[in-house]
Amino acid sequence: MQRQIFTEEHDAFRETVRAFLAKEVLPHYEQWERDGIVSRDAWLAAGRAGLLGLAVPEEYGGGGSTDFRYSAVLAEEFTRAGAAGLAIGLHNDIIGPYLTGLATDEQKRRWLPGFCSGETITAIAMTEPGAGSDLQGIRTTAEDRGDHWLLNGSKTFISNGILADLVIVVAKTTPEGGAKGLSLIVVERGAEGFERGRNLDKIGQKSQDTAELFFNDVRVPKENLLGERDGAFIHLMTNLAQERMGIAVAGIAAAEHLLEITTQYVKEREAFGRPLSKLQHIRFEIAEMATECAVTRTFLDRCIVDHSDGVLDAVHASMAKWWATELQKRVADRCLQLHGGYGYMSEYRVAKAFTDGRIQTIYGGTTEIMKEIIGRSLLA
Repeated sequence: MQRQIFTEEHDAFRETVRAFLAKEVLPHYEQWERDGIVSRDAWLAAGRAGLLGLAVPEEYGGGGSTDFRYSAVLAEEFTRAGAAGLAIGLHNDIIGPYLTGLATDEQKRRWLPGFCSGETITAIAMTEPGAGSDLQGIRTTAEDRGDHWLLNGSKTFISNGILADLVIVVAKTTPEGGAKGLSLIVVERGAEGFERGRNLDKIGQKSQDTAELFFNDVRVPKENLLGERDGAFIHLMTNLAQERMGIAVAGIAAAEHLLEITTQYVKEREAFGRPLSKLQHIRFEIAEMATECAVTRTFLDRCIVDHSDGVLDAVHASMAKWWATELQKRVADRCLQLHGGYGYMSEYRVAKAFTDGRIQTIYGGTTEIMKEIIGRSLLA
C-alpha cells in the first residue's frame, strides 16, 4: 500500500539520511562492530548533516521541528541499513525531550549546542543491577549537601555509556525513593568519582557501546538538577511514549526489510530443481508475513501521525511497541529459517538482523510491561 504520511520535505530528508549512511556509516561499520564502539567522528558528521537535535530550537543549533515523522524517517533508514550502533534515535528522541522540555535557559545554553553538533554525546542511566523496568527498585542516591548533590550508586546496560559526555542519572533524592522520591541529575564527563565499567559484550548491536556506570561520592553541582526535585517519575512517564514509538518504528521497518530480502532470496535459491518460491509452504510463509507487516504498518503510520500531532496516548504507544517488536522477532526467526544454513552465517543480513533485533522486545519496557499498561487501562 502507498504510504500517505510523508511530504516532499520528508522525502528529501530521507535522501539526506541515505547519503549520510552511504558516506559516513556503512564504509566504517564493520570496523565499528569489531571495535565494539562507533567513532566520535561519525557523531560530528551527523551534526554537520543536520541529523542531531531535530526538535531542538534553531537558536541552539537544532532543526526546530517537533514533527516526529522526521525521526521516523531516521529510524527507518538506519534500520534498513543495519546500522543500530550509531544511536542517534536514543540521542534525539529519548534524551532530547528531557533537555528541551525540562532544562533551564542556562542549562540549554550549556548543553544543547554540543548536543546538536555531535560534540556532546548523551546517555540516560535508569537501569541498575537490581532494578530494570521497576523504577521503585532504584538504589542510586543523590544526597543534598547544600551547594551540591553527592551521588552514589551504579547503573548497567547504559547505551552510549562509554562515549557519553552527558549522562542523565535517575537517583533517589528522598529515603523512600519510588514514585515520589526520584530526581534527574545530570553528570558530565570528567566528574571526579564517575567511572565507567566494561563495554558490555552483547549478542547483537556490537558497535553500540553499552556500559556499566559507577558513581562514588560524585559531587554534582546543584544547577545540574534537571526538572523538578523528586519529579523524575512524572518526567519519565511523560517521555516514555516517544521512546516506545521510536522502537516500534524500527521494529516494523526491520520486519519489512527482512521480508523484502527473504522474498528475493527464495526466488533465487533452488531446492529439488526449482526455486524455493515455487513451493506452496514458502508462498504461504511469505503471504502471512506480508499481511502481518501490512496491517502493522497501517497502525504504526497512524500512531506516527498522532504522535506528530501530539495526541498519541501511552496506551497506544505501548500497543505499537509490543506489536511491532514482537512481529519483528517472529519475522526475523521465520526469515532466518527460510534462508536455511545460510541464515545462520554472520555475513548474511538476516543473521545480523536476528541478533541485532532481539533486544527490541526488552528495552524501552518489555513486552510484558506493555501488556500490563494496556491491560490496566482497559480493566481499571
